[in-house]
Amino acid sequence: MQLKHSKLTHFQTDRLLEHFVAGTPARTACLLVGVNKITATAFYHKIRVVIFDKLAQEAGELTGEVEVDESYFGGVRKGKRGRGAAGKVPVFGLLKRGGRVYTVAVKDTKSDTLIPIIACKIQPDSIVYTDSYRSYDVLDITDFRHMRINHSKLFADRENHINGIENFWNQAKRHLRRYNGIPRQNFDLFLKECEWRFNYGPPDQLLKTLRKWLKPYARSSKS
Repeated sequence: MQLKHSKLTHFQTDRLLEHFVAGTPARTACLLVGVNKITATAFYHKIRVVIFDKLAQEAGELTGEVEVDESYFGGVRKGKRGRGAAGKVPVFGLLKRGGRVYTVAVKDTKSDTLIPIIACKIQPDSIVYTDSYRSYDVLDITDFRHMRINHSKLFADRENHINGIENFWNQAKRHLRRYNGIPRQNFDLFLKECEWRFNYGPPDQLLKTLRKWLKPYARSSKS
């Protein structure tokens, strides 16, 4: 595959795609493929923009059993929720058990911010699992069946837990640490990359999906 308006050869494009799927940072991939760092970084950025746009197009409502949780990314020191999270990016995630995850960077984790997202992305009558964070209190008087787990006492009570979405946050943070810092203005793209990796894996399927999504941007064989 060779993209329009790109100086990358077919071979270089394919190798960079493979390195992107493997999680190789652009600063390393450029050395392995034989292109300059700016070119590799720009190519990775293009991939993330395509992923972001495609996920927005394919996003649908979640139903059934859905785990909900907020988290914080970045920053140099650990902080408490909300007021103690200085320098960090608040994020919000919804995970259908046995299915897909949906993520979004948010301005804060107040009820007025999180509840409209839940109402928009989860079908009524679904079972919504949360922890005991106060922003979720209003769910008790909605059309959802609200189950909460008090993490100060235990992390799971049979089916009552949010282990799935918490595991996703851990995976996402491990993946993003390899990039050694992410520009704040591009954080949404990196977050959606993590969502894509979770929803469309394993690696061979990720590569197949990327090739399909990038096909409209490829040069014609006649050009």
